[in-house]
Amino acid sequence: MPKPLSPPRGKRQSLGIYLQRTWILYAMLFLPMAFFVVFRYVPMTNIVIAFKDYNIFKGVWASDWVGWKWFVATFQSRDFYNALRNTIVLNLLDLVIGFPAPVILAILLNELTFKAYKKVTQTIVYLPHFLSWIIISGIASQLFAPASGVVNLALGKIGIGPINFLMENGLWVGTYIGLGVWKEMGWGTIIYLAAITGINPEIYEAAEVDGAGRWRKIWHVTLPGIRSTIVVLLIMNLGRILGSEFDRPYTMANPTVMQVADVIGTLVYRVGIRSGQFSFTAAIGLFQSVICVIFLVAANNIAKKAGERGIW
Repeated sequence: MPKPLSPPRGKRQSLGIYLQRTWILYAMLFLPMAFFVVFRYVPMTNIVIAFKDYNIFKGVWASDWVGWKWFVATFQSRDFYNALRNTIVLNLLDLVIGFPAPVILAILLNELTFKAYKKVTQTIVYLPHFLSWIIISGIASQLFAPASGVVNLALGKIGIGPINFLMENGLWVGTYIGLGVWKEMGWGTIIYLAAITGINPEIYEAAEVDGAGRWRKIWHVTLPGIRSTIVVLLIMNLGRILGSEFDRPYTMANPTVMQVADVIGTLVYRVGIRSGQFSFTAAIGLFQSVICVIFLVAANNIAKKAGERGIW
């Protein structure tokens, strides 16, 4: 039998002997740890920009300290509240509509008995994940064009339309959510299919002996078997409820729908990068990050109180 990597209980083992046996593992961890320190934690020191009147010529540390000035300006900005509302609404819709989609698709694929059809379907549905939002936005603009789009041409055949899917607020939100579900549903399905394959087949056999049909097996065996996976992914999604993608709303937005399309990510780009108000947008980003951490911790604690493992 292989020797345990950690010192066995009941035996005193010197630190030197332990490191002599496991130093390769620690050496392998050095590069990932160095990456996170250099490219993740060291840049975080520049977060003080949110508390300074940042001057690009003076640098971060030589700029004047102004305290909470930019946070006050943030909460007095109408653009910020509009972006905050849009971020929460779009992310909640993504969560409510998009989160169950891969679970349902994984269960449906698992129930298929024709394996070749199952593999082809799975391949087709997760291919959109590899397309950038630039490409998807270009496809959407062609498909949903009022005059020449395939969708409106098809609707015109049955006497409906043309419909401005990308030019009206409500329709734009529906299109935004629908494209997001289409793009990521197949990729999320892979995770749940992997979790389903980990369920002991004997449990299904026992359920059949007890007279359970297909739906009963899904409800009493499959869903409980992947519950821990669902909870972990739900916690991670709740932690991003105030986070905002940049490429997705930026490429799909247009001036006519900015009232519902402008999110925190696009606001930071427009005000911070294009207008040069770095301290103002740093304050927005810090507020966003703090709220995301609060949501993540709260969701993890709720999951643990409900009897699940959580993510830590």
